[in-house]
Order: sequence, then structure tokens, then C-alpha cells
Amino acid sequence: MEALYDAQGGLPRKRRRKAPTSTSSYVFRPLLEDIALAPEDYTSKVHITCMELWESNLYIGTSAAEILHYVAISPDPADFTASPSYIFASRLQPTHNQTSAASPAPGVQQILVLPRVSKACVLCNGTLTFYSLPELSPAFSNTIVPGCSWIGGANQNQSHDEDEDGQTIMICIKSRIRLVRIGDEPRRIRNIEFPSCLAIARRDNFACVADIQAYALLDVENQQKISLFPISSLDDNAAGGQVEDISFHPEPSRPLSGMGDPIGHGRSTSLGTFVSGIGRRSPQSRSQERSGRNTPEPGLRAASPLRPPDRPRSGSVTSNAARRRSISDKALPPPPDRTSSQLALRNPSDSFSTNMTPHICSPTPTEFLLTTGTSPEEPGVGIFVNLDGDVVRGTLQFDRYPTSVVVDGNDESAIMSTTGIQQPLECYILASTFQRKEEGHKEVIEVHRWDIDDANSTEHLDIPYPFEEENSDDVESILGHARLRVILSHNSASFVEVGEKLRLGRLKLPSNSQAQEIDWDPALVTTAEENRNQEEQAFGQRLGAQSSRIVLWSGSSIWWLIRNPLVLRLDGIIETAMGSLLDQRHQEVDRAKISRTILSIQDFDANTETDFLSLKYIRQKAVLILFADTLSRDPSASTISNTELRTTEKLMVDSGLDPRILLSIVPLLREEVVEGKQGIWLHNGLIWVVKEYAQVLSESDPIRGPLRYSESVNMIKRFLTAWRQRKGFGSIADEAEVFQSVDAALLHLLLHQDGQQSAKSGLPSAARAELYSLVDSGVDCFERAAVLLEQNRRLYVLSRLYQNRKMVGKVLETWRRIIEGEEDAGNELRDGENEIRKYLAKIRDINLIQEYGTWLARRNADLGVKVFADDNSRAKFIPEDVVQLLQEQAPEAVKVYLEHLVFGKKKVLYANRLITYYLDSVLQVLETSDEARSILGQSYESYRALQPPKPTYRQFIMDNAVPVPWWQDRLRLLELLGGSHGADFSYDLDNILGRIEPFEQDLVPESIILDGRQGRHKQALRLLTHGLGDYHTAINYCLMGGASIFHPISGSLTPSDTSTREDQATLFGYLLTEFLRIEDASNRLERTSELLERFGRWYDVREVLSMIPESWSVELVSGFLVGAFRRLVHDKHEGMVVKALSGAENLQVAAAFAEKCRIAGAQIEEVQ
Repeated sequence: MEALYDAQGGLPRKRRRKAPTSTSSYVFRPLLEDIALAPEDYTSKVHITCMELWESNLYIGTSAAEILHYVAISPDPADFTASPSYIFASRLQPTHNQTSAASPAPGVQQILVLPRVSKACVLCNGTLTFYSLPELSPAFSNTIVPGCSWIGGANQNQSHDEDEDGQTIMICIKSRIRLVRIGDEPRRIRNIEFPSCLAIARRDNFACVADIQAYALLDVENQQKISLFPISSLDDNAAGGQVEDISFHPEPSRPLSGMGDPIGHGRSTSLGTFVSGIGRRSPQSRSQERSGRNTPEPGLRAASPLRPPDRPRSGSVTSNAARRRSISDKALPPPPDRTSSQLALRNPSDSFSTNMTPHICSPTPTEFLLTTGTSPEEPGVGIFVNLDGDVVRGTLQFDRYPTSVVVDGNDESAIMSTTGIQQPLECYILASTFQRKEEGHKEVIEVHRWDIDDANSTEHLDIPYPFEEENSDDVESILGHARLRVILSHNSASFVEVGEKLRLGRLKLPSNSQAQEIDWDPALVTTAEENRNQEEQAFGQRLGAQSSRIVLWSGSSIWWLIRNPLVLRLDGIIETAMGSLLDQRHQEVDRAKISRTILSIQDFDANTETDFLSLKYIRQKAVLILFADTLSRDPSASTISNTELRTTEKLMVDSGLDPRILLSIVPLLREEVVEGKQGIWLHNGLIWVVKEYAQVLSESDPIRGPLRYSESVNMIKRFLTAWRQRKGFGSIADEAEVFQSVDAALLHLLLHQDGQQSAKSGLPSAARAELYSLVDSGVDCFERAAVLLEQNRRLYVLSRLYQNRKMVGKVLETWRRIIEGEEDAGNELRDGENEIRKYLAKIRDINLIQEYGTWLARRNADLGVKVFADDNSRAKFIPEDVVQLLQEQAPEAVKVYLEHLVFGKKKVLYANRLITYYLDSVLQVLETSDEARSILGQSYESYRALQPPKPTYRQFIMDNAVPVPWWQDRLRLLELLGGSHGADFSYDLDNILGRIEPFEQDLVPESIILDGRQGRHKQALRLLTHGLGDYHTAINYCLMGGASIFHPISGSLTPSDTSTREDQATLFGYLLTEFLRIEDASNRLERTSELLERFGRWYDVREVLSMIPESWSVELVSGFLVGAFRRLVHDKHEGMVVKALSGAENLQVAAAFAEKCRIAGAQIEEVQ
């Protein structure tokens, strides 16, 4: 077996071109060469005239009127390629008539072997003799038949075993044809009036015959004839289409016998009674002959067809009587006159004649092939006729009128030969022709397909002369003597090349393939490979057998003409198309020729194992060539159409070729091939093709490989995708290794394509979606895929690969690598931290969530906290455990998590801890930063400077928040201290007071809240009024009973459940006192008037009047006074109404009581 790569795993340095394979339909195999034809002291040139092969006996007839008998010696059974050898056994001179020197005799004309009866008929110089097989000893008491022109006519529809009484043949003598059954003795069945017959082919009762002038169709049983067409198309005398009755009263069946003087071996005798019977006819037979030779009108041909109804095929008297009754039932025309009868009986030699020999073959049980032409030097025509004499099919055109014609194929009785080898179903006509040309004369074999209508199917085979120079004198001496014949015995020839091409061989991969990554035992692999090689060699020896019965002789040599095996023919065509790429790089493969070849076998039905493997081999070889040619084309000058690409792609998928083989010739993808323990096995004839193209494609672009043509890349992608759809099919050999290679190659290809396209456009390519789809659907080459993605720095795609395998830890680890700055060539992970948070919410592994949750919390506290705080997360955590974990792993995130618990979950249990965090943050800044104190002071001054109406201080500092963390912490601190979580929420007041005491001037709102918590309402209202100037918050403070301020509650406020009207009135009294102390007179007057007017119902008029300065006019407090008077009048009127309603109610009760007493009546009680 030829390795793909050298011992070091690299490409071979030098390529060797394979010898081309023959593309012809037939090949020559020598049967016997350089035969000593001439006897001793024979001076004339001798050539072979006929031959026959029966079992191990070869009989050769020569122009010297001799038969050479050779016996075959079987070859060594161990050598399946050897052919039998032949040894000379004897030389026989059959009995024949001596001819004058002026008219040279033809020699031995025919050798007819009758295997059923072990007899042979030899026609030599017009004399027929009979012999016993196999040694050719005289038979039938040296019976001879002189004046014979032809023998044969065996029924081609009848096997040897069907005729139990013997074998029936037809003997053509000068005046008629005699039907004879050869058995224990030759017995005449009947005579048929057809003089000077030169050729016969018979199917049951129908025989096609020819004389020197024309062809005719005979009904042997019913003695009828249809005249067909002349042999020479220039002959105007022969009228075709005439139906004639040629019946006569046959003589009783009797044996043929005779005695004579010995000649040669002393076996020949005169024919005696048989000879005398040929020339004599009884008056009754003459009368019947004359009456039977009538020619009907042309229109009677259709009315009286030649084909008779079904009847027994016996030549007995009973059948003759039935035949006569059948003929008598027909309406025949009146008999012709004697002149026409004599004209019909005239010698054909008196008519137009040429040197053209008639040829008759029967390709099917219902058809005959006849040849015609104008002269031997002109083209000939083959015409098919059926049993009705009608022309069917198309005609065959011969370059010259043939010297011999044989049929090969489609004879239903011979589809399965006696050797047991199934015959191909293609149907051929083979003809030997003599061609004269200016450069020289030669004989060729024309091969025609007659089962298809294809004018281009003709082939020409040069006869393999055993001489070095075709124009030598030796060649000239044998020209015109080449003949074809179909013999009895089959020859089984072995084509070693077939087995060598079709058997499997191992494809050796280079050392950098993935096969090297697996630690196989080298000894086991070598042993297994050797055993399989032996099995494949034994298997290949069975594939090259071809059977044939066709021989060709010319000069002193005989050859078998054997069907060229299908694989060799098609392989030769394929190799002629691929040669240009290997030999001349600037030329291109003949894709059209390859496509036509594949199309020609598209509907071919493989009937044998060899044919099945041959078709598979050819398709795979065509795929290799087309695929390599596509890759090797220059994209700028490529002429491959999309249709051709699609065709190539379809062939790649349908061929069944292991995709690893195609991948092995692509430099970029070669390393993705997984060889496995068994290795890659393919047809041995393809290994050198893979080797050649692997080197060609590597040299075309050693860096990137041949994948410069985008359509080529897309074609490979579609091919690999189609193979991925076959996963799970049990019919795929080495399934694991195949799909590992397919997935790895497809991944590599998509990475290559996406990288190139994205780099060119700067945007994600269309291949990226395919890449995602591939890894998301899962790949069989997981380890290799991970390596490829790492090598190409495609970490995000790697994470998707891990996701498909549910490798949660690897997914998170890969994302962390990307977020921490490791290169991701695709830059595909957007908002990676948030992706990690979402992914952690979907998993249940507590350890991974804690690890990556705390890692995320260290990078982004808000996102990290959401990992532990997400209610939709599959993993649940105890808050206390999370707080402890964050304190250890991510201290910066503890505050955020506590905010979630306190503000998000309303878990006041953790509020004190959160307040501590806020105080730490704010106080630490105030202790270390004068700027922070200045910011706070400026905020107070800015707020106080605002003119009413103005927002609350809380709203003011939120709208004008400083973008620093401690400011946000202070806002949350105010919210917690101000009671945003209800009256039930409490915190360590003393601790907080102690911590903020040094910063009372800076933390005014905090001091106000703490004063309110301590019940120091006057101090709180004083700071609100004079420290902040937040009058609206001061009013809210009074309404809420001092329970809650500085919290983000929008809308109307609801007084605390614990505050009473008296408490509110007291607080409003404190507030009025503070308003009356406002330094700005106008502001003081405005705020006081507004307070008394809006909340006057909480004040006593007398107390207010006592507190108002006497300098204030009544008009300044008129609103308050009017409201007070209205309330007093309203209260008075309300009292009067209540009193009246109460009186009416009393009357209703008294009336009701009286009515009940009346109803109850008086009760008399006796006083004792």
C-alpha cells in the first residue's frame, strides 16, 4: 500500500504520475500467440480461418485445410492472475474435395462443436465431416456431405440440456437447407428450399438466412419465407417484403450413412445415400415446390403474418400434419406460372453479386441484426429486424463494411454465464473492419452500443499485431484475415488492477494529526493493520474476474476480447481529465468531462458487488478531483459557476466518501482529522490521488491553505453541515472519529471565516451566527474545540461551548478571564458583569455562587449584592450569612446589601447596622475634609437664602446632591433617622448623639431629628426655623407630633397614631413663638400670618392676642380673627341645633313609651 505521507509525516518531495488506464470498452488478452500454422514443407502463407474452444480443448482451423488441436493446462490455483497454457496435441486434415491451383481453397471454413452429443462438424473446402470429441476421431462411419456451404443454425433460444434427443443443426447445401438432428446418428428432419445459403441465425421456428444476394426470414416449421433486403444496396433485382410458401412433402426421417476411401487419418468416406438424396426430388415434392413458391400480393403480407400460432416445436410427422392443416386454412393466392417459378429457382450467382459476406446476428430472442452496404470499401449499415420482418430500432453505421460481426450482451439466455460470473448488461455490437488509408492499411474492431441511442458511443480498437512495425511485410500478409467469433466456452480473466483499485487501503496521516494525541499501542495497531491488509488483498482478488466468449484471430495469434471492467474504463476517463492539474498547474481540470462521466452512471443499476464498488469508487474519485480543483482555482480568475459548485457539493454528499479524506487534502483543516485506532481506510486506488492533491494544494498557499475563495469555504461548510445531520446513523463506519473530525473542521473553518470577514469589515460577520449555532448545538470534538478556541482567542465562544456541556464553573471562569482583561478576539461579551449576575441566578451550586458573587461584589457592589438578593435566584441565602460572607470577601458591598435589606426588604432589624455604616462614612469625611464641612455650610446658607415658596430642605439637598458617596450616605442616614420605617423602628439614640455631638453645627438636620426623638421639641423647632429656615418641615413636624421628618414620603401626611390634638396644639404654640422671633420683619409677619390663618383652629384666640405685638394692626391677623369668630359662631349654632335635636329625640322616646304602656295595659297588683 502506498502511504500518503513520508515517514516523517511530511509531504513527499517528488510526485510520480500513474500510468493512464484504458478507456475502451474491451481489452485484448492473448489466448495463444505465434502458432505454428503451416505444416512442414508448406510454402504458402497460412492463416487462421476458424476456431472453437470447448472445455480444455482448442480447435484451430487454418487456410492449409488443417485443424490444430491444443489442450489447455490449468494454471496454479494459488496464482489467481495466471491464465491457462496450451500444449499442442494433434494436427488433423479433414476430408475435403481437392481444388485446382487456379481457384485456391478457403481451407477449414467452420468448426461446429455439439457439446450435448460430444460431436463436432467440420466444414473444409465445401465438404462436411463429423468427428467425436474431444480427440476428433471420425464419427458416423466417416459420413461426409460434399457441396456444403455452411453449417450451424442451432436454436439460440434452447439450452443444451433441453434437447434430450440430440442437437438440431441446419446444413446448407447447394440447392436447399437441410434440418438435421445429430444424436447417436445424423437424422434428417426436413428440407427447406433455400439454395446457396451462406449464413443462418435461428430462434425457435424462425430463422434469418442469407445467400450471396439478399436476406430472408424463414418459418422453419410452416415452411414460409419473407424476403428482406439485399446485401448490396446497389442491387435492384432483390425485392423485399415478399411472403412465400416454400413447403414440400419431406422424405421420411432416416439416418445418413456412407463409406469411402480414407484420407488423412483414414476417417473420410463418401456420403452415399445422403449425397444422392440431395440431388433427387420426387414428382410430388416438385409439385409442392412449384405450388409453394407462389408470391402473394404485397398487401397480403399484413393479412398473413409470418409468425404462426403456438404449436409443438417437433419435426415429427404429426407436427407436419398440423402444419399442413394450418397452411390449408390460409387464403393463399393462385400459383404463379412456370416462368416465375423457374425465375425463383435460378442460381443466385446469376444475379447481382459482390464480395460482401452477409452477416446475421441475433441480439435478442425477437430480433436479428443484418449488414448491408454498397461495397467492401464503403461504409456499411447494420439493420435490426423483428420476427415479422419489420425494421426496428435505429441503424448502426460501420466505417467500412465489416468482415465479421458478433453480439455481446442482452441475450436473455446468456445473462448468467456458465462460469457463474454475472455478465454486464451493456449491449454491444463488435465488427472487424479493414481500413485503407494513405498512411497505411490496418484492421480495427468497431464497438457499437446498440441498446442506447447515442451516435457518439462508437469505439475503435486497433488489433494488437505481434510485429514491431505495422507497415511491415508481415502485417501486409495477414491483413484482411482478422475475424471475430463467439465460442462455446467462457474464459474467466482476472484484472488485478480492479482489485487493487477497489480494495481498501489505509490512509497514513502526518504526525501532527489528532491520531497522535491518543496513546494507542503501536504493536496492536500494526498487527491489526497487517491482518486487515491481508483480508483486503484476498477480497480484491475476487473482484477482477471478467468472463467472455468472444475471440479475435489474426495471422497466427488468437486473443480474447474481454469487457474492460467498468471501473477501469471510467477511471481512465477520469484520469484524462485530472492530468492537467498535476502536470501543468496553469491549466484546469476538465470538469465537464468528469460531470458527463458521473451523469452517464447516474441511472446505472449495479448487479454485482464489483459494479457496486466500481460506481462508488468512480464517484469518490470524481469528488476528490472536483473538490481539489475548486480549492486550487484562483479566485480572481475562477470560471466555476454556482451551478458547478452546487453539483460538486451534491456529489460530495452523495458519494459516501469519508469526509476525513477530503479534509486531509486541505492544509488548513488537515490537522482536524481524527484517525482513530483503526485508521482511515478508503479504496486503494484513491490513495495516490489524495497524496497528489494534498501536495498540490499545500504548495498553492502554504500559509493560509487554498481557502481564499469564499464560495469554496461556503461549499465546505455546507458539506460538513450535511454530514453533521447524519449523526446517529448506524451505517457510518468509524462514526466517533468521523464526526469528531467533521465538527472540528467545521469549527476551524468558521473561526477562519469569521476572523477574516470581521477583520475586513470591522463588524460581526454572518459566519458568527453559524459559529454560535455550532457550539450551542454541541460538538463531538469537545477537547479539540476547546483548544481551537483558545488558540484563536475566542473566549466568549469557548464559554458557550462550556454552557452546552453544562460546565458551569468553566463558563464563569472564562467570563471572568474576559472581564479581567484577557484578550477575546471577537469582543463579544457585552456587559459581562451583568451577564455573570444573570447566570448565577440560574444555577444551584452554592459554592460557585458565593465565589463569583463575592468576586463580582468586589468589582461592582451593586451587581454583587443582587446575586444574593435576587428573589428569582434558584439558590436562597440567609441574610445574616450573606452579611458575614461579604464582610469577609467584599467589605465594600456590605453597606449595599444592608441597604437592600433595610430599604428593599424593610427588614428594620438591620437598620442600626446600616446607620452605623452611614455614620462611619459621613463622620469619617467630616473629620478629614474641610471641603465637606464647607459643602454642608453652603447648603444651609443657600437654602436659607431661598424665598418662599421653596421646597423642603430634604428635597433641596436631593435635587442638588453632590456626586460623592458620603453625600448619598447622608441622605439615607437622614431617611433612617427621620423615621421612614415607622414609629416601631428604634435605634441607639445615645450612641448616635455621642458620635455626632462634635459636628452639631455641620449636621443640623440630624440634630433636629435626634432632638425630636428625645422630646426636645422646642429645640428641634428652633433649629428648623432659625438653623435651616425650613418652615414647611417645621409645620409638618407639628402635625406629625414630632415623630417623623426627613423621609421620602410624597403626598399628604398623616398624623402619628400616638400624637393628640393637645400635643399638636402645644407644638404649634412653640412654632408660633419661634416664628415671632424671626429676625426678618417681613418674613416674620408673613410666616406668622400664614401660620395663624392656616392652622388657627389649633390656637386659642386669647393666647394668640396676648402673644402678638401691640404694634401689629388688626388687619395683619384679620384672617385668624375672622376664622376664630366663624368657629365660635359655628360652635354656638351647632350647640343650639344639637340641643333642639336632643329635645325632639326626648319627645319621641316618651311617646313611644306611652304607646307601649297602652298596649301593655294596666296591671293590677294586690297588696297583701
